[in-house]
Amino acid sequence: MSSSTQAEPTIVWFRRDLRLADQAALLAAAQAGPVIPVYVLDDETSKHCRMGAASRWWLHHSLSSLDASLNKLGSRLILRRGKCHEELATIRRETGARTVHALHHYEPWWRNAEKAVASAMQLVLHDGNYLAPAGAVKTGSGAPYKIFTPFWHALKERMPPAHPAHAPTGLVAPAFWPSSDRLDDWKLLPTGPDWAGGFRAEWTPGEQGAHERLEDFAARAARYGECRNLPSVEGTSRLSPHLHFGEISPATVWQRVADAGGSVDVFLSELGWRDYAQNVIVQFPEYGSKNARPAYDSLQWRNDPDGLRAWQEGRTGYPIVDAGMRELWHTGWMHNRVRMIAASFLVKHLLIDWREGERWFWDTLVDADYGSNAVNWQWTAGTGIDSNMFVRIMAPLTQSPKFDAGDYIRRWVPELANLPDAEIHDPKVPPKGYVHKIVPHAQARARALAAHDAMKAHG
Repeated sequence: MSSSTQAEPTIVWFRRDLRLADQAALLAAAQAGPVIPVYVLDDETSKHCRMGAASRWWLHHSLSSLDASLNKLGSRLILRRGKCHEELATIRRETGARTVHALHHYEPWWRNAEKAVASAMQLVLHDGNYLAPAGAVKTGSGAPYKIFTPFWHALKERMPPAHPAHAPTGLVAPAFWPSSDRLDDWKLLPTGPDWAGGFRAEWTPGEQGAHERLEDFAARAARYGECRNLPSVEGTSRLSPHLHFGEISPATVWQRVADAGGSVDVFLSELGWRDYAQNVIVQFPEYGSKNARPAYDSLQWRNDPDGLRAWQEGRTGYPIVDAGMRELWHTGWMHNRVRMIAASFLVKHLLIDWREGERWFWDTLVDADYGSNAVNWQWTAGTGIDSNMFVRIMAPLTQSPKFDAGDYIRRWVPELANLPDAEIHDPKVPPKGYVHKIVPHAQARARALAAHDAMKAHG
């Protein structure tokens, strides 16, 4: 087809949906004619929620993978940096494309960006990043759910999700390709120093890496409920960063493992928790920075920069906490049970505002997700609409042996590697090179309860 008669091109606006399979926006655009795949690095619209360092490392490799996959279909990925609506409008002027296809996103800055794009171009939004569109699962009265358990029961009534669609076998190129940034020029990778060695050893970002991770987990999915809380065992799926960046759809994951039997339903409920988190941030866009329970606005958090730094660096004197924080720094990920223990320690043992932890995880997790990160931190802190009670204070010295974390500690806290199981969870005399407890458990518990009592008295 000559350039003079070729159909008008359509833009596919990629964000956290960096895949070709089960990508409704891409498939719709491909059916319409020539396709211009675009990713815009927009740090301006997201403002203080701009991606952290770990996420940027992942993004670099995921975009590289997506571009390589598009090349095999006769296409390419156009990279632009700036405000999404401005960059897409520029591409419209350059190419004549008037329609943009994209998947729904629910973070407040993405919803703002969608409104801005829709005001300048025809924006067609599709579903596909979650099991159900956020806000679609409602109570009998038509209101959105606030509590997870009834939300999950209602969501299950809509399952299974539709069978995932295959990737297109080819894409029609536009008559004219707009200019594109070079990925390396974005400098998403660390250089001075290069701290990502552990990331490279642990992860393979991209759609192929996501499917390989899913196949690995599928063989273990039936024992998820028994193994997911054991840090020394490979019991979790490690799919969270792939799901966050949309390298694989939750429908694909569900369809692959739902019939595994055993305790796989526990894992499916974790997929449901992702949906629940989006449901929450649609109702409460400021959930990442504002207590959902206003009474906690008067809780007196401690200003303790030394304690915060010790927690961040894994130097608290609590082996399970330190192991988790060091795993996070080295790999950009932390075991699910240990995340709960480490988060509880910051909030209740150190009495440091949960938002400090939320910000640290946002910068250091490769799966840093606004909804899940905020909901999980507010659950731990007792400040959320559906949360653990503040007065239920997790005891790390009990949790560690309960979940058999000895080998996990040995891996990440080498100072303790030679201790026997009877001592490694709570060494009475710390070996050379390891620190004493930053605060005794009983003292920390009493301090937290006193702060809670004072908050209640104030209210």
